[in-house]
Amino acid sequence: MSLFLALDQSTSATKALLFDGQGRALDRESREHRQYYPQPGWVEHDANEIWGNTLTVLRALLARHSENISKLASLSITNQRETIVVFERGSGRPLAPAMVWQCRRGVALCDEHRTAGHETETHEKTGLKIDAYFSASKLLWLAQNRPEIHAKLADGSALIGTIDAYLIYRLTGGKTFATDSTNASRTLLFDIRNLRWDEALCALWQVPVKALPDVRESSARFGETTLGGLLPRALPICGVMGDSQASLFAQRCFEPGAAKVTFGTGSSLLLNIGSTMRLSSRGVVTTLAWVFQGKPVYAFEGIIISSASTLNWLRDQLGLAKDIAELEKLAIDARENGGVYLVPAFAGLGLPHWQAEARATIVGLSSHSDRRHVARAAFESIALQIRDALEAMRADAGVALGTLHADGGPTASQFLMQLTADVTTATLRVPAMADCSPLGAVLAGQLGLGLHYSLADLAAHSPEDVYYTPSLDPLAVEQLTRGWNHAVRQLLSSTA
Repeated sequence: MSLFLALDQSTSATKALLFDGQGRALDRESREHRQYYPQPGWVEHDANEIWGNTLTVLRALLARHSENISKLASLSITNQRETIVVFERGSGRPLAPAMVWQCRRGVALCDEHRTAGHETETHEKTGLKIDAYFSASKLLWLAQNRPEIHAKLADGSALIGTIDAYLIYRLTGGKTFATDSTNASRTLLFDIRNLRWDEALCALWQVPVKALPDVRESSARFGETTLGGLLPRALPICGVMGDSQASLFAQRCFEPGAAKVTFGTGSSLLLNIGSTMRLSSRGVVTTLAWVFQGKPVYAFEGIIISSASTLNWLRDQLGLAKDIAELEKLAIDARENGGVYLVPAFAGLGLPHWQAEARATIVGLSSHSDRRHVARAAFESIALQIRDALEAMRADAGVALGTLHADGGPTASQFLMQLTADVTTATLRVPAMADCSPLGAVLAGQLGLGLHYSLADLAAHSPEDVYYTPSLDPLAVEQLTRGWNHAVRQLLSSTA
């Protein structure tokens, strides 16, 4: 029986997992990496640390399963998407810190391009908005502020990659420089209609096309690796997909109208809209869900910048509780928010507002308020942002929204899942296993290896899930959302 390795490189940690042929996670190993905040709004990772952690987690996992190494069929990779690395051709050595998707240093550059009238062309080609969330403005910032890196990119001695391309390059000893279409579609440089890097957009953001990786389907092969000498034989890298799309794939959202939300540092909602690219007028971005056998499938995406990270902020920055479990108990004990709302715009607001300059606020505090109400408001902010994003997506999709699938670590919280079902008025379907992103990459890899022959074949092997149905009184939902909308308006008016 074949076994499958997966590497899940997320915003906060690098995880190695071992799956069996039925998609069950047999074991996992994880290492967190440091978050760097050199200036307000800047977020960086040490790409060398991520590479070291990659080898560490793979080594530790394989050491526990040394007797099964001969059964390994492939390595699949899923990753944080818009984070970008510039590294040296040949060695793979990073030439600068990785600039994380949360990093806002490109805001002014995005403002300049919008003012210059580039928004419409960019949206029509990429499906995205001109926003510092995506990779291109980070690269332009490097070109303007690190001339030595700009020169290396121009002369071909430096390469550009999202985290998947960077790790593939290092895992293959520089033999494969490639990414998949889902990651390429998050850069503001990729034409998702014609499935290629766009020369005009690359010129706009001062990115040499020759410095960008080859773009392949998620189920393609991406070279071979011995995992830095850990394996006695080379293992094919097959199945590469950005984390949000990978979770959509793992939950078998193969038909138009199928949707999922990934709870994490931020949250990403994806709604399958089928094989025809469509654009939104409400701030919803269009992205590639995947490309299979040359045929693209598109999705609407709602991006929530600060989701579960809000809970970490209350724990770490405010010291409101010793852990997330205590925060949840406080929120449950409160029973209601007491008129307190937390709008977590720590790095701006995403869909449907797209206000990069907005900053977080807590409104409605009174002498009656205590930490229980603030904790409650934090949990509610996650669900209420998802509601806002879903409403914008529903309005533009033109397809009926079915059950909302959910994944990510915070799905372990029954309180948060029920709260989300109540606030969104949607039935929430949560898989028993939270590791949907690495599973999605593995399933794509199994397609590439010929172990599954179609999406229908994969759909026939869907796992059992847990369901949460809305139970809150509609009048209570209306009151909660009315207060939330008022709090958001207050924040936006102060930003303006």
